[in-house]
Amino acid sequence: MGKTLPKRRTKGKSGKKEDFVKAVDRALVLLSCYLDSENERLGVTELSNKVGLHKNNVFRVLATLEFKGYVEQTRRTEAYTLGPKILELGLIFKYQVGLIKPAKPVMERIAKEHNETVYLGVLRDIYAIYIEEVRSTRSVQVVSRIGSRIPAYATAIGKVQMASLPSEEIDRLLKENEISPFTKNTISEPQALKEHLAQINKQQYAFDIEEFQEDVRCVAAPIRDYTKMVVAGLSISAPKDRMPEERMKELSTVVKEGALEISKNLGYLP
Repeated sequence: MGKTLPKRRTKGKSGKKEDFVKAVDRALVLLSCYLDSENERLGVTELSNKVGLHKNNVFRVLATLEFKGYVEQTRRTEAYTLGPKILELGLIFKYQVGLIKPAKPVMERIAKEHNETVYLGVLRDIYAIYIEEVRSTRSVQVVSRIGSRIPAYATAIGKVQMASLPSEEIDRLLKENEISPFTKNTISEPQALKEHLAQINKQQYAFDIEEFQEDVRCVAAPIRDYTKMVVAGLSISAPKDRMPEERMKELSTVVKEGALEISKNLGYLP
């Protein structure tokens, strides 16, 4: 991705050391190195430096992950890449969420009518995870975010879901994670971000005005299920040249109507 992602400040929700299995923790830490690395191929030495483990320990964990298909070693460089099992797990997660089928027709219609890329994303902790997209047919497009895990506070699709959380949950996320700016427009000061989220919750749509990536703008609205809880976000993304302020306002109505339609498909009753 080429950007530094937020760092956790605590061990996790339970905080109990005895709940952790060291070998599993090491394997997951190594796999997580690929999330914020610009290089898809990482060697034993590089991984050892990243996680602070001896190279022998890193090699043993990688050997196990390779045997199970979660990483692969390239013969030419002897570096490791993610393996096919990771993709399988990602696809299982994508369809277990249960949003693709009710959302895809709406996304396809919006993309066709406005010829911009439409995304579906879910909130997990401090991250927005993009699980589906319908691409624009224009020659100049936003780089695909499908499968990406991007800090929610810097994206429209993430902010519109964070805004629905109880204030104490927002406080927890801001306390336990490092909130760093990605561009000059990123709102990274906690109190300003909380006020921004409160406004988003009131208006039920969010803008990303080059807050994660320069020259890219997005508009998003929340998707609710039959319990009225926000379970996902729907967004339209485009280069800033095609997204002046007036068009962003127009598209806010489009995404709100689309998100409502998907919500109704999930059993939501306004």
